Amino acid sequence: MSGDERRLVILQAAVELFSQHGFKGTTTREIAKASGVSEAMLFRHFENKDALYQAIIETKGCRESETRYAWEYDEVLKKALADKDDEAVFNRIAFQVLEKQQANVAFMRLLLYSALEEHELAERFFHEFIERVYKFLGGYIEERQKDGAFRNVQPRLAVRAFLGMLLHHSLNTVLWDRSNYLLKISNEEAAKGFADILLKGLEAERA
Repeated sequence: MSGDERRLVILQAAVELFSQHGFKGTTTREIAKASGVSEAMLFRHFENKDALYQAIIETKGCRESETRYAWEYDEVLKKALADKDDEAVFNRIAFQVLEKQQANVAFMRLLLYSALEEHELAERFFHEFIERVYKFLGGYIEERQKDGAFRNVQPRLAVRAFLGMLLHHSLNTVLWDRSNYLLKISNEEAAKGFADILLKGLEAERA
């Protein structure tokens, strides 16, 4: 196994353990055991537990967002933005968010743990990634307000409402209601529905 491969195995094991026990409840010895390496080998790749946690946030969150959340470079979304096709814009974004959130349950749990434990890296993830999402979506809403298409509401309030719907749905799907007892719906249907709810609330009154 190469050094990069071993590092990836350690990161994957750490994500699972941190998502189950939190940062404080997980030891480097446990991570090493789950990775199939010695604790000494773990420390060759990561100086300490903080360094390991930071690598996870960067790899699974901030750096991964450059490829999997690169909305600015999504060809379908770029066309929708250029055409100012509001339904297509928010439908596309909603679907991407739901797919992203539900594709990695362990990372979602890890982020929840890091926030509850008030770990400094939770704040870092927020500023390096979530803040960028607010700026991107808020900017589009503000532009459409200037066009007269959307009514006058605080753009970031609308963003929070939109992301709130998506996050709550994913949390129900992967954590609280995995049997889909309350709502059985595909991500395509959910994305379309949430986008429609948002746009109905933003729609400018017609004279």
